[in-house]
Amino acid sequence: MSESAAVSPQFRVRVTKDHLVFSAAHFITFNGNICERLHGHNWRTAVEVSGPLDENQYVFDFIALRDNLQKIVLELDHHMLLPTQHPAIHVTSTEREVEVRFEDRRWVFPREDCVLLPVANTTAERIAEWIAHRLRDMIKPHHTHPLTGLRVEVEENFGQWAIVEMPW
Repeated sequence: MSESAAVSPQFRVRVTKDHLVFSAAHFITFNGNICERLHGHNWRTAVEVSGPLDENQYVFDFIALRDNLQKIVLELDHHMLLPTQHPAIHVTSTEREVEVRFEDRRWVFPREDCVLLPVANTTAERIAEWIAHRLRDMIKPHHTHPLTGLRVEVEENFGQWAIVEMPW
């Protein structure tokens, strides 16, 4: 047997659809004290799961993967995305509103219009990571077949993707 024949093939399934898109506003900080203006994107998503084949000869059910990602996309759609772990952006939430402060700037949003993300900055990279953790948490309790990896892609603007890969 040749050396290449002894290596097991690696399998992945990938899902991206036109409806796996969310429209959301955000702003980020960079270089210490520069804060972007509030703006929005039509964020596209894609997800990939890797692992060995199960008894049905597939890694993961495409429809289950799509449906779980769709639930997350709907949570984010038409919301203001705010970071709760940023060292200089201070987010205070009440039942009715969310107040956000950065240096001498202040914003107030209706609470139902906001998604508070436990991230340090609402960059595409951190949003992709949050989606990956959320997706894994949704799927893991219901999926017994061993998976090895998860990859989430978030397109902030046409042709500009942030990608996170993590072990399952």
